[in-house]
Amino acid sequence: MSNCPGLYINIGKEARDLLYKGYGQHPPVHFHQQFIDLNCDLSCDLSCRIEEIIPGLGTAFKLIAPYTGKVELQYLHDYAAITAGTGVIANAFRGYDPLISFSGVVGSTLVSLGTDIVFDISARAFNRIDAGLSLRFPALVASLNLNDKLDTLRASCYHTVNPLTQTAVAAELKHSFSISDTSITMGTQQAIFTSTLVKARVSTKEARRLCFRNTFNIHINGA
Repeated sequence: MSNCPGLYINIGKEARDLLYKGYGQHPPVHFHQQFIDLNCDLSCDLSCRIEEIIPGLGTAFKLIAPYTGKVELQYLHDYAAITAGTGVIANAFRGYDPLISFSGVVGSTLVSLGTDIVFDISARAFNRIDAGLSLRFPALVASLNLNDKLDTLRASCYHTVNPLTQTAVAAELKHSFSISDTSITMGTQQAIFTSTLVKARVSTKEARRLCFRNTFNIHINGA
C-alpha cells in the first residue's frame, strides 16, 4: 500500500497540528444542581485503531469526553482511502446528537484529492461538507481545503527544517467567503528535549502565542 493517499483527516494535518494543536482549549463544562454551581475544563482524549481486520480494512475509535465520540471503518488501498462511521456530538440543549460520516480520498502519496461529509441525524442536516487537495514532497507539504460547508478556504504549507530536532515551520492563509475576511497565521516548532516540544505562532487575528507540549508514551507488551 505504498501508493495509498491516506485518510482525509491527514490532508493539511502537519500544518494544522503545528499552528493550532496545544493552543486551544475545550469550552468549560458547566454543572448546576440546587446550591452547587460548578465550572470545570476537564476533558479526556482517547483513541485507538485496529488494523487489518481483513486486508486493507481497519477500524478506529475516538473519544473526547464529554464532547464527542465516534467509531468508524477505514478501508485503505492503492490510490484510494474510504472511511465511514457513526458517532455523537454534545448538544447544549439536547444532550447528544447522533451523526453519520463519510470521507474518501483518491490519488497517491504525492498528490491526493478528497471530501469529508457529516450528517446530523437529529437536525436532518449536513453538519460538515469539506473538500481538500494535498501535495507532498520530501521536506514540504502543501494543502488546499474548503471547510465550513465550502465557505472557508484554507491554504497551508509545512516545511521540515531538521527532522532530528523536529524543527519545522508552517503558514496558513484563511479566507471566509461569506464575510469576506482574510487572515494569515505563521508558526514554528522545535524539540528541546525528547518529550518537550516548544511552539510559537503569530497571526493577523491575535497576539503572539507560545506553547510547550510534553509527550509521554506508554508501551505495553504482551506475551
